[in-house]
Amino acid sequence: MDEAVFDVVEAIPAGRVSTYGAIGRLVGVGPRRVARALSTGGGAVPWFRVVRADGTAAEQVRVRQLELLAADGVPLRGGRVDLAEVGWPDRRRRA
Repeated sequence: MDEAVFDVVEAIPAGRVSTYGAIGRLVGVGPRRVARALSTGGGAVPWFRVVRADGTAAEQVRVRQLELLAADGVPLRGGRVDLAEVGWPDRRRRA
């Protein structure tokens, strides 16, 4: 199951983000299972493109994740990602 999570995370385009829940829906697991997979073996995939449902980073990786997202071109407002603007795949960018 971890490999399915990694495959989906690998498909997230640069400048876009997804949520643990969205990834979980795509592979048929819960969001906590997605988080566990990424925390234990997701170093080779762009794990930083996966955030909480409210657009925030997990506390234990917050500083590094926000740095990587900013470098990836993801707009941040107050340490939060606007999922309506850059969410993938369950959201569309605004025109």
